[in-house]
Amino acid sequence: MGIGIHNMKPSEGSTHRRKIVGRGIGSGHGKTATRGHKGNKARGQINPNFEGGQTPLHRRLPHLRGLPSRNPRGFKAYHKTEYALVNVDELEKSFDAGAEITPEALIANGMLRNLHDGVKILANGEVSKAFTVRAHKFSKSAQEKIVAAGGTVEVLAAERR
Repeated sequence: MGIGIHNMKPSEGSTHRRKIVGRGIGSGHGKTATRGHKGNKARGQINPNFEGGQTPLHRRLPHLRGLPSRNPRGFKAYHKTEYALVNVDELEKSFDAGAEITPEALIANGMLRNLHDGVKILANGEVSKAFTVRAHKFSKSAQEKIVAAGGTVEVLAAERR
């Protein structure tokens, strides 16, 4: 008797018999059919989100409103002023000395896509060129850096959406 496809079989212990439940006492899995005695799990399908009577997770957490990235929990302020942010080091890279920087110039330069409620200049980085910067808001240190480099700062009136 040689080795061939006609007498191949799976290796020992690699296959298991399928458990057949609820087919009488003689099968070994009759009566309660491996579900134990009484209770919700024995009688029917249990909700996978059921937490045993304690207040479920979806009711313990605050409402999620607004953008999840900016506001992971709680509520979104309806009248919140949202600024388009620009750092002074970006102005240094993108504009020549003596340039007049306005919100329109920032959009034309590709630094901003949307003005939101206005432009705010932040102080990340250093400034060595003198600029005339017109924006809706400045951080105190950004204003000091621009003026220290010989530039001027003009605050524009805020635009409401």
